[in-house]
Amino acid sequence: MGVIVVEFVTLDGVVDDPDGSGGTPAGGWAFRHGPEAVAGDKFRLGSLLDTGTLVFGRTTWELFAKLWPGRTGEFADRLNAARKLVASRTLTDVTAWHNSSLLQGDLVEAVRREERDLVVIGSVGIARELAVHDLVGEYRLLVFPSLAGQGRRLFDGAAPADLRLVSSTQVGAGVLSTYRTR
Repeated sequence: MGVIVVEFVTLDGVVDDPDGSGGTPAGGWAFRHGPEAVAGDKFRLGSLLDTGTLVFGRTTWELFAKLWPGRTGEFADRLNAARKLVASRTLTDVTAWHNSSLLQGDLVEAVRREERDLVVIGSVGIARELAVHDLVGEYRLLVFPSLAGQGRRLFDGAAPADLRLVSSTQVGAGVLSTYRTR
């Protein structure tokens, strides 16, 4: 089992509000590069959508649950069919998006028990918590040529670490870089 974190990121490291739905001053930075910049399987998840489990925090899951269930096409169909695990202290119903279930118990312990690969989408708090416990094996970061100036950064407060670059590819206006922690 491995944990893969996927994030849209600005050149200055901000992960907050890539679509503008959060209403932050610099929000919408990823979408300003056109719809093709964020459409489809930009993170090259491929078969992980079929064999892995997607992990969401409440905020990201609620956003995705409003957007994706009504969409169709190869990527949308696979994303909608994927197994989804939602970490939330407040949600009680996740039936709005097919194949979603609430994470039961402690996040770290649940991840350690999981037999499938896990893909954390957005959900910075979850990504940070798993990183603190050395559970993240890979980061796939789609870096956009935008400067947000302020906002949450994925690695704020992280312990020093050396990652290994596995690949780097231009994807539309951004660059998808994959880093492994081991």
